[in-house]
Amino acid sequence: MRTIRFLCGPALAGVCLPAVLALEGPYDPSDWPVPVDPSALVHYLDTEGVLQPPGFNWYADGTLTILSGGDQGTADITIGGHTGKQVTGNFLNVADSFYQDWADVPVIDILVQVYGNEALLGGDGQPRNFNFLTGVLPDLNFPTGGQIPVEARNGKWNWVLFRIPNDTRPSDGARYIGSIPPNAQGNSSAGGVNGGTIRFEGVPGMIVRVIAFGPQGAFGEPEQINLFQPADFCDPEPETNLVGIDLNAQTADHLVVIDNGDQTVMYVDDVGPAGDKRRAVAPNGTFLNFGITDNYLGQPCNDPRTMKMCVEFYDDPMFAGLGVRFGPEAYATDALGGIGFAPEASRHVLQGTGEWIRRSFIVPGVNLFGVNAGGLTAGPRFISEGGQVFVSRFQLAVLRTGEHPLSGQDPLADCVADPNICTGAYGNYAELDLQAGITDGLDVGSSGGDQEMIVEEAGPAGDRRMAVRPAREDGTPGFTHQYLNFAILDEALGPNSQPPAHLAICVTYYDDPALTGTLFRPEVYQTEANGVLTLGFTPGDSAVAVEGTDTWRTAYWEIPNVKFNGVNQGPQAAARFAVGGKVFFTSVKYAVIAPCGALAGVNLLEDCKPAPEDISLTAVRVGDEIQIRWTAEATDFVLQETVSLSDPQWGPVVETPELVDQEFVVTQTIEGQTRFYRLIK
Repeated sequence: MRTIRFLCGPALAGVCLPAVLALEGPYDPSDWPVPVDPSALVHYLDTEGVLQPPGFNWYADGTLTILSGGDQGTADITIGGHTGKQVTGNFLNVADSFYQDWADVPVIDILVQVYGNEALLGGDGQPRNFNFLTGVLPDLNFPTGGQIPVEARNGKWNWVLFRIPNDTRPSDGARYIGSIPPNAQGNSSAGGVNGGTIRFEGVPGMIVRVIAFGPQGAFGEPEQINLFQPADFCDPEPETNLVGIDLNAQTADHLVVIDNGDQTVMYVDDVGPAGDKRRAVAPNGTFLNFGITDNYLGQPCNDPRTMKMCVEFYDDPMFAGLGVRFGPEAYATDALGGIGFAPEASRHVLQGTGEWIRRSFIVPGVNLFGVNAGGLTAGPRFISEGGQVFVSRFQLAVLRTGEHPLSGQDPLADCVADPNICTGAYGNYAELDLQAGITDGLDVGSSGGDQEMIVEEAGPAGDRRMAVRPAREDGTPGFTHQYLNFAILDEALGPNSQPPAHLAICVTYYDDPALTGTLFRPEVYQTEANGVLTLGFTPGDSAVAVEGTDTWRTAYWEIPNVKFNGVNQGPQAAARFAVGGKVFFTSVKYAVIAPCGALAGVNLLEDCKPAPEDISLTAVRVGDEIQIRWTAEATDFVLQETVSLSDPQWGPVVETPELVDQEFVVTQTIEGQTRFYRLIK
């Protein structure tokens, strides 16, 4: 179906020429979709500044701004022939300087031009809900804007239309978007959270070029806009994921050193310290590049993937104090010549240790087209700044995802991004004990917003302690949980640049009878997925329930992949605790379980771990005595007893347990009174 639109203007000397435009999508990304309403009020942002407003009420300059920083970071990227913004954090937060225009608009349409990569779909490669955050603390709303079909993963720029309700706040009846309530907290300068107006939730890796806000119907209907060109044909990705070259061993597996243009190299024997001399290669200038032969890892028409490189390079003593840096620099983003750049902060700063260093680098979104690859395919090009760094071995892995047979595999899992995690250079223990006044690398974090905290005395009579609890009352509008957040001090567990850590957590909490059934757990934390910083969540069934024993008890968790960037807490933190009520913590302990080195597998909080699930407590009558038995694996547990469960007064059993046939046994004389027993740590 077609329509005729006339193009007129001064340059045409009064002549109007007909132009044939498609009424039905998919629509050309170089112009607005045909169904847009020129008379509607629209605020928009075009990262390239080339789209012209189709009507007088369409406002661009300075209206919308894409924010960046922290967990809502973005970076420029050139891909598919255009330059846009890629989400490097977890959120895409858009600030509207005229957000008040939406105060009386019940439904808001969000038109976005996005690049068709994997970020548009769920982790399983299927459509997912796109959720948005509107409102300001403490009144938040999380509307769903719709889904994007799998056809959008086409390696092209696409128009997508989301639609969200602009609901009213329970507190004052005003709409979430368009006004700020009197009790607003945090940076609400643009009518939303963290300085924005409308935030896209959970969109790491998404690439946008245009964003527009308007009332319902301003851009047509979602079924008109959300149509997509098919992806260009390409052979499937091969069932391979690793190539490499070892200069010293003079072996190669589908990888060669590129020697051309500004990437010429020199080969030298006997590089390295005494006892470990190797043959190695270094750039004559600045760049060192490696080419993949035979399209062994795939072709440029395949989707960009996260690539992991493992490099063994010499930290020459002459580099000491010179600030020599080495690491990935530029990479292809598509098969059309798009170029991306790895963050400079990810490069290794050589110290002049006189040792061979083996470490990995991870770069997401890499296309096999390569940079100056001379007809070969390639991964990221490396840069050697301030000195010529010698490399003896280089390996390149593609981290496959989705339904690929090698999905989820890391063939370079033993090559870590920060060798210091294997040397003991970083601390592996931090402790906060409010009663004892200990702040050993850990303290109560900043209090405010949805994580207001109060430190005061708590606990049973006879064992009162200083402790911290959430300040908010149950049922505060906009919150389903209350939060506790703890700050890691002075990089006590190492810098944020290290890979995700395996973290053990032990807390001592008051098991308050008034809060029986209340749940709490470390909930949200920063992690890394295929080289992209994102949010991780512990499973709901990891929550601990208050049992109401009127004692101080311990709870234990392990999280295998924690980055210390923190969530709403900086400069460092681990996981933020979600708490269903005013549960008091008197101490919090963190321990990093190292994956390598002399401390590999060592857990300094081993004693806090609960008994294995197969531990059972049994009672056996023997004549006039009763024997209470439990497995010897449950060390450091105490047997308690009470005569009533309606009003339990738990106390320790005075008899000393004996170890008999791999069981602890306590023997008591039967005195005609009902008793109940439990094990507690």
